[in-house]
Amino acid sequence: MSYSDASAAALKQTVETAQAAFSFYKNCSLQQRFDLLTAIADELKNNTDALIAAAMRETHLPEARLKNELNRTVFQLESYGAAAAAGRWLDATIETRPNAAGIAVNLRKTLVPLGPVVVFGASNFPFAYSTAGGDTASALAAGCTVIVKAHPAHPETSTLAAAAIERAVKRQQLPAGVFSHVHGAAFSVGEQLVKHPLVKAVGFTGSLRGGKQLFDWAQQREEPIPVFAEMGSVNPVFLLPEQLQAQASSLADQLAASFTMGAGQFCTKPGLLIALASPALSVFEEQLKQQVEKMIPTPLLHSGIVDAFTQHRKKALETEDVAVLALSVKEADLLQGQPTVATIKAAQWLQQPHLHQEVFGPYTLLITCKDSEEMLAVATATEGQLTTTIMATDQDLLQYQLLIEKVKEKCGRLILNGVPTGVEVCKAMQHGGPFPATTDSRFGAVGEDALKRFARPLCYQNWPDQWLPAELQDKNPLQIFRTVNGQLMR
Repeated sequence: MSYSDASAAALKQTVETAQAAFSFYKNCSLQQRFDLLTAIADELKNNTDALIAAAMRETHLPEARLKNELNRTVFQLESYGAAAAAGRWLDATIETRPNAAGIAVNLRKTLVPLGPVVVFGASNFPFAYSTAGGDTASALAAGCTVIVKAHPAHPETSTLAAAAIERAVKRQQLPAGVFSHVHGAAFSVGEQLVKHPLVKAVGFTGSLRGGKQLFDWAQQREEPIPVFAEMGSVNPVFLLPEQLQAQASSLADQLAASFTMGAGQFCTKPGLLIALASPALSVFEEQLKQQVEKMIPTPLLHSGIVDAFTQHRKKALETEDVAVLALSVKEADLLQGQPTVATIKAAQWLQQPHLHQEVFGPYTLLITCKDSEEMLAVATATEGQLTTTIMATDQDLLQYQLLIEKVKEKCGRLILNGVPTGVEVCKAMQHGGPFPATTDSRFGAVGEDALKRFARPLCYQNWPDQWLPAELQDKNPLQIFRTVNGQLMR
């Protein structure tokens, strides 16, 4: 089945319909938002077989992986709906104490939805970061209407998920424009959506090039709008000496499994491994080599990712001073990615900026440092990351405090003695980071706080109680947590 790009007229009508629906939906209660997200989750569960079958056809991902991802998507919808209803994310704040001049004040602040949000589906997560994924769920939970542009790599899967959302919207007797779905392989479709004056925010998961282009379009508007673009990461792993000495083989096993998980197509894949030259590193290298050599290449998501992986891997391996440490013995077929570990000395890596960038697929680069100062130089040269991992003992942590302080500046999630692949959906998770990991490091794309990306503060001054939103009324009819005169209470 073919899916045509939406016309300019159709896109204009879609945005106008989303704006009209927003005028209604923004005033729906937190409970109504919870009900909608729960209904969407139910629709996905009721159509599991069709969704999984379509995604398998379009992405080459195995059934078990897709079922797990769909279950995660359902959980995201249910948990974001529950978060909306609980109201913590609103940061409701009331001040009625006398000010410094002794004059009574009446100030009350909450968060209100921005308006229609455009969500761009991701290629590597056809459910969890796409049509019914985290951006859509958090925008709806925040009270925004949503326009999804389907990813061209899995248009059928996106259409089926969109139909499930549309049925849920209808079941809840909400305006059809609360959710809209369009197709568009041409860049012009995305550009028209982002630049439409009624669109108020953008959510994106994908490449640096794609996310930066959306951000630039959004800033070129007469009224610039926020873009939360998650654009990937190399997720460096620092193997500190004492921990490497104690666990060289087990660390190699963990990292071999992590960088090839899902054929290396996770945004949290460890793409840089950094260690000091030592006998323990030689043990690590040998074990890593053995693990990678016996791996079986698996298909990548689509031909575009295959082409990019092939090109970027080739460029990296052809760089002077880069050597191949390990390859899978079995050669990759046309649509597969061959598991690869390359290696380079830190002094040379520091002189090759293209080696600092993500190679999306089953590839990682081991950087060998001559001493702790060179390791600190590597940390300083890395760009913003979603995650950074420290493999260390207590003694390592004591000795490498400068390194740890430096990497804190560069990442959204700092991991100790674990692999970065795997993102827990909860309030404490941070899935974001300094540029170029994302376009706004103050926010994250996972967990309850993701709702805040699509809302803004509004302060009410001197308003009578009956005219205030429920979360700011004196009797707290929603029974949510609020900060009242400096005290958090319910």
